[in-house]
Amino acid sequence: MNSEKAYNISAETQRDKLKKEDGFTLIEVLVAITIFAVGLLAVAAMQNSAILMNSTAGKLTNLSTSGMDKIEELSALPYTDPWLETAGNPPGNDSAGNTHEEVSGDYTISWTVIDDNPLTSTKNIKVTVTGRGKTAVISFLKPNV
Repeated sequence: MNSEKAYNISAETQRDKLKKEDGFTLIEVLVAITIFAVGLLAVAAMQNSAILMNSTAGKLTNLSTSGMDKIEELSALPYTDPWLETAGNPPGNDSAGNTHEEVSGDYTISWTVIDDNPLTSTKNIKVTVTGRGKTAVISFLKPNV
């Protein structure tokens, strides 16, 4: 009788052990996979947004760089240079027959000059760069020195 009791105890212990073994049900696995997939979709959308923002930032950097290059070029000119005459503002021509507009690759660079604004003996020069769906405007004052 003792041996039967021992057998029953060990059989019950193994049965209890099997019941106590932790595992995941199919529903739990499916719920976890669904949550993981939703997280991955959010990361993918964020990645797409980051790529678009990087592209926009690159375009704006190119516009600003082109505008600053033109500003440096114009600021190095003498105060009375034809490129700094108000008559050359688009669509007109200055005394040398030039209009204040250039096309550089995908970008159009134009500038307007206003004399004696905001101070006398200064030129207010506004450089506008357009291209690839973006526009950058940079202004500076050139004094008559």
